[in-house]
Amino acid sequence: MPEGHSVHRIANQFTRHFVGKRCEVSSPQGRFAAGAAQLDGKQLIASRAVGKQMFLEFEDDLFLRVHLGLYGAWDFAGVISTAEALSDDDDREESLSSIGAPRLARYRMAEQEKNEDPIEAFPPDPVGQVRVRLLTEDTVADLRGPTACVVEDPAGVQRALDKLGPDPMNDDGPEAEKVFVENVRKRNVAIGQLLMDQSVVSGIGNIYRAELLFRQRIDPYKVGKKITVKQAKALWADWSKLLHDGVRDGLMLTMDGLSDADHKKALRSRKDRHWVYHRQGEPCRVCGTEIRIADMAGRKLYWCPKDQK
Repeated sequence: MPEGHSVHRIANQFTRHFVGKRCEVSSPQGRFAAGAAQLDGKQLIASRAVGKQMFLEFEDDLFLRVHLGLYGAWDFAGVISTAEALSDDDDREESLSSIGAPRLARYRMAEQEKNEDPIEAFPPDPVGQVRVRLLTEDTVADLRGPTACVVEDPAGVQRALDKLGPDPMNDDGPEAEKVFVENVRKRNVAIGQLLMDQSVVSGIGNIYRAELLFRQRIDPYKVGKKITVKQAKALWADWSKLLHDGVRDGLMLTMDGLSDADHKKALRSRKDRHWVYHRQGEPCRVCGTEIRIADMAGRKLYWCPKDQK
């Protein structure tokens, strides 16, 4: 499932290429035909991400709310800019093949960002089961496989926002930190489960959950009520750092202090980016203890039983 940094990057693409333009909105597969008809021909006013949800604001107080879920993805095509992909390493798995300059091409943005072949004609035909297509004079965005794709009014948007915890990409100030600390410390639920609860904090998924807890040396089974204020504040600050880094760089690199050689290796290969995620059975990079895996609320949990006591 795409984590918070991916959704913010997608929202930024809409800000760059769609905001201020009128959009032809359609549903090539037909499942969103009624919603598309409500939005068709209207100007896109703003694009915003909160955690794993994105809100596209159109004229006349209409919003398209999208949650990609496990299988959703956006394909962008046409004149697109890849200015956010700051690495110039051609071997980086998630980099986009052109840096900075607009180009006539297609690429996918979901949990991973994947290069696609250049296109010869615009707009390209929809590929697969496209739930909704947004088209301007030079850019197209196709959405397929989302968990949620809904037209909302302002009240509906507010109801959705009220269910979400703070997102440090939008606000990492003292009030947002306070809300996070209170959300954690009032619950008698394992911190490993709380970090995945979008009503506690927005945007954290399985990778960031495992890595944040290791970086702070916190036992994932420690309940929220026993997390100290200092620990909670450290988790919030670290989440803000990792989220901002992920939005900037377009990948989840959760290991600090890497040598130049190890940093280049991490850019090329996902298995070299993380402390514990997907490393079950392998030695801890710090102490050598075998990394464990368990099920927590239906999701795989990774941790070091020695460093995270």
